[in-house]
Amino acid sequence: MSLESERERMVEALISQGLLHTPKVVEAFRKVERHLFIPQNLHAEAYADHPLPIGCGQNISAPHMVAIMTELLEVEEHSNVLEVGCGSGYQAAILSEICGKGGVVSVEYVPQLAERAGEKLRNLGYSNVKVVWGDGTLGYPEKAPYDRIIVTAAAPKIPKPLVKQLSEGGRMLIPVGGRQIQTLVEVSRIDGKILEKNHMDCVFVPLVGEEGWK
Repeated sequence: MSLESERERMVEALISQGLLHTPKVVEAFRKVERHLFIPQNLHAEAYADHPLPIGCGQNISAPHMVAIMTELLEVEEHSNVLEVGCGSGYQAAILSEICGKGGVVSVEYVPQLAERAGEKLRNLGYSNVKVVWGDGTLGYPEKAPYDRIIVTAAAPKIPKPLVKQLSEGGRMLIPVGGRQIQTLVEVSRIDGKILEKNHMDCVFVPLVGEEGWK
């Protein structure tokens, strides 16, 4: 079976499970080629629903988790989005397809991954994505405030700088908990108040940085 057919099978499976449903999100999943964001020797597993190693002790998230977080984030066409934990760049590419005339800032703590993801996204024509090497737990104040923030690594607590950089009416998704298991938390700023909502248990690699794991 071709990689294109495998990608379509993955998308149809996520739709049938109720994890993908918003047309713009479905379209993004159909368009972004996950196999381009993983090592070539793993291409045969590119569209299997599990995490895959991308080097430097990091993983690309399972497609179902990318789908869940992307749907919950409710990115709009002009959204200003911050991603903490660029990794391979796959999630950033998905977000880029959805936000269109908006933009994505993706901060990566590991310099090799930041360089690799930035080059990959540029080569694929994602001109509305800016990859930054730095401590994502501190956010990226230069482009704040953000309509949407997505954190793709596990934090011991919700980083205060990220909350500060969330716009009025904005939404953040972040895994919070211990090193073994976390809860996916939605943080919103409504009428100046910070609201939190727990969604589900999840497992992510640790979020390293000043406001994360040391």
